[in-house]
Amino acid sequence: MASHRKSRPSATRVAGIRTPALATAALTSVALLSQTANAAPSEDGKPSLEEVEKKVDALYRQAESATEKYNAAKERTGKQRKQVDTLLDDVARRTDRLNRAREELGSFAAAQYRTGAAAPDTSTFLLADSPQDYFDQTQLMNRLTSRQKDAVDDYTTQQTATMAKRQEAARSLETLTDTQDDLKTAKTTVQNKLASARRMLSDLTAQEKARLAEIERKKQAEAAREAAELAKRQAAAERQESSSSSGSASGDSSSSSSSSSYGTKAAKAIAFARAQIGKPYVWGATGPGSYDCSGLSQAAWKAAGVSLPRTTYDQVNAGTTVSLADAHPGDLVFFYDDVTHVGIYIGDGMMIHAPKPGAYVREESIYYGGESIIHSVVRPA
Repeated sequence: MASHRKSRPSATRVAGIRTPALATAALTSVALLSQTANAAPSEDGKPSLEEVEKKVDALYRQAESATEKYNAAKERTGKQRKQVDTLLDDVARRTDRLNRAREELGSFAAAQYRTGAAAPDTSTFLLADSPQDYFDQTQLMNRLTSRQKDAVDDYTTQQTATMAKRQEAARSLETLTDTQDDLKTAKTTVQNKLASARRMLSDLTAQEKARLAEIERKKQAEAAREAAELAKRQAAAERQESSSSSGSASGDSSSSSSSSSYGTKAAKAIAFARAQIGKPYVWGATGPGSYDCSGLSQAAWKAAGVSLPRTTYDQVNAGTTVSLADAHPGDLVFFYDDVTHVGIYIGDGMMIHAPKPGAYVREESIYYGGESIIHSVVRPA
């Protein structure tokens, strides 16, 4: 990442950024619903179409949030598994060294047992054939005792180090198990929410589905209007900037070079994203056949030579935050207060994103869900 990037609290909404309200009826195929949502049923006890739409949208949101938690847990699991494998390999090597130290220590004990060797004393002197024999025996025992002491010290050191590594490996295994539990929980949550959304949709009549489609068309038309207004504001700002820069004879060459470099990378990222249009959204997927939202943005910028983190929670901090009015093609647009969706801005109020399960990678207005859900815009390089 470039050194100029600055992180920002992920829960903080950038002032002046507008955001679309919640993914529309089109989001109806996967949203995760709060089962306790308060909604007054119609006279026949069946929820109204508007209530169904809100519940399905809520399910979509919960599913996407659970997907990002799944992505985070999956990434942690991979890192922790590598750490555990490294520790276990280290424990195996240390155990081998400990066994060798134990064998060496045992060989000294066996030698002493066979020879009945003990510390030389007066009786040894009396039994020796000559003073020279006593001297030679004493020297041998001194050398044996010194080597034996070294063997004991080495064994103790190896034993302490091995025990410490075994304890560290045990703690890492426990942490890995906890993360794997988180992964299973997130996966189950996604699956349950999607199943709930599908059941709700399957209960709709053909007429109700047609009405939902009409609601979606109206929302898309409003989103297009919002995108057109943003494009006009950005064009006006660019004209003003161009006029201002032409008035000064000396431009900042380094700034111009930096802007050109970003434009080149952004063009590569957008070209990659555009080539993925039509591929299905699959939660947890990073390509090449399918993607979720953060998987697509990560893969697109990787194609441009920029490494992004896996989840939206981390991607939102992996660059420089800019205002929506200053958004450039290639910037990442994040949605919702919990930062659980992202799209790649392509200009004129439009983006390329992987919308939701059941849908496909597509171009869409950044106002696809209204005016209240855009969280922030981040320039990743």
